[in-house]
Amino acid sequence: MKTENRLRPNKERLLGMTLEELKVVVSHVSLPDYAAKQLSDWLYKKKVFSIDEMTNISATKRKLLAEHYEVGAKVPSETVRSSDGTVKYLFAAGDGIRSVESVYIPSKDRSTLCVSSQVGCKMNCLFCMTGKQGFSAQLTANEILNQIQSVPESGKLTNIVFMGMGEPLDNTDELFKVLEILTAPYGYAWSPKRITVSTIGIAPGIKRFLNESNCHLAISLHSPYHEERLSLMPVEKVYPAGSIIDLLHSCDFSHQRRVSFEYILFEGLNDSERHAKDLARLLKGISCRVNLIRFHVIPGVKLRGCNERKMELFRDLLNENGITCTIRASRGEDIFAACGMLSTTKNSKK
Repeated sequence: MKTENRLRPNKERLLGMTLEELKVVVSHVSLPDYAAKQLSDWLYKKKVFSIDEMTNISATKRKLLAEHYEVGAKVPSETVRSSDGTVKYLFAAGDGIRSVESVYIPSKDRSTLCVSSQVGCKMNCLFCMTGKQGFSAQLTANEILNQIQSVPESGKLTNIVFMGMGEPLDNTDELFKVLEILTAPYGYAWSPKRITVSTIGIAPGIKRFLNESNCHLAISLHSPYHEERLSLMPVEKVYPAGSIIDLLHSCDFSHQRRVSFEYILFEGLNDSERHAKDLARLLKGISCRVNLIRFHVIPGVKLRGCNERKMELFRDLLNENGITCTIRASRGEDIFAACGMLSTTKNSKK
């Protein structure tokens, strides 16, 4: 049986610590309180890879820090480039045996990084390769943030999407630490509008997200009907889409925060006119957008994607029924970096 228990490094990693946690660190090595802000500047603004680079801290204190701590920033172990410019990065996780994938997607007006939150996934959605891999471990805030900080394009990023391997709202404590660091003045000081968290619909996590974050929310829906969605997504049994929609009605999405729904179109399953009209009825009253996604065939699954014409008809029906809808461009399919295709064979048991 797979487990979340992993070998911990001998030294604690500073990257991924909040300002409050860094205050504990400086107290531990008898540095003044203001040194916590110095550490955060080195970690999140200057993006250093070693404690030795923190030159406004005395050499004696840097040596003491290095005895107990390390920055914990590690470059990708592998890189794969797509013909369309998309880049997939492999990062070692935890004990070094396991790995996760991140995807950099450049476009004309933005540079987006899709970030993983778990090694594998518990949710076992029928159409997702990560779910076929099973679940191995939760990523720490260090391992999540390292994906953002250590890709070569880190300085170019305009948007972060938690839509890589794993279910972000199944790893809420570590996710919310990362969201704090990304948006706090002591951290990256990003606008929450640059960050989207994608979920299959974990109600407790969504409630916490709505209360604690102003980042954008994306929810994987894929069918307006209970039984049909259940055949695709086991989470529907515990957190039905209808109850998630009811929860969203209590939140104002007309200003800074945005909610969108991800809808993969499967040929002959969820692509009819009836589906489009009932989906519009389900979402009525929520200021939202529906993103239609092409399905990319994965091994062992009989589902097939729709042709372009049918996707356009479905989009037009939603727009005609008052729901803003777009078709998402597919990127990185040739390197297995497209939506639902992230999975790595590097996570072998030892």
